[in-house]
Amino acid sequence: MKEKKVKKEKIHKKLSSKAKKIIILSAFCLLLLVTGGVNIYLNNVASNQANANVQTSANFFNNYRTDRKETRNQEILYLDAIIASETTSAEAKANAEAERLKLIANMDSIMTIENLIKAKGFGDVIVSATANTINVIVETNGLTNAEVAQIVDVVRNNSDYSFDNIKITEV
Repeated sequence: MKEKKVKKEKIHKKLSSKAKKIIILSAFCLLLLVTGGVNIYLNNVASNQANANVQTSANFFNNYRTDRKETRNQEILYLDAIIASETTSAEAKANAEAERLKLIANMDSIMTIENLIKAKGFGDVIVSATANTINVIVETNGLTNAEVAQIVDVVRNNSDYSFDNIKITEV
């Protein structure tokens, strides 16, 4: 009888430990979603107030960079919290570390592409990448075929995106 009781207690402790980890990870995910939602809401409020005047392309590029930087910082803080948590499983820590390294590599790649495109003589450039598409937003009064080719060449030489997955937008 005592053996059954001891086994039940051990199982209960294991389950409660796993449940705690799941709850903590869920709380971190919820916190990230809430923080992102609040950030989007506040940015929309600020953007709507600023949009009373016509937004210039310089403001667009500056606002985009500021929003991107804040979002990346939040993502890194979230991943750092998972990595630093004593209750996080080794697998979750490894996944968070891998995701953090991937995010940093992506940041470096995007910055390199932006700077190389600017070096080609374009006014201002924003690059954003998803799993399937890389978007290049260029400040210009119109792109020639040669300029489009230059942008595509920079992106293809500095990323794994194919020609069909490169989207160029003029501002």
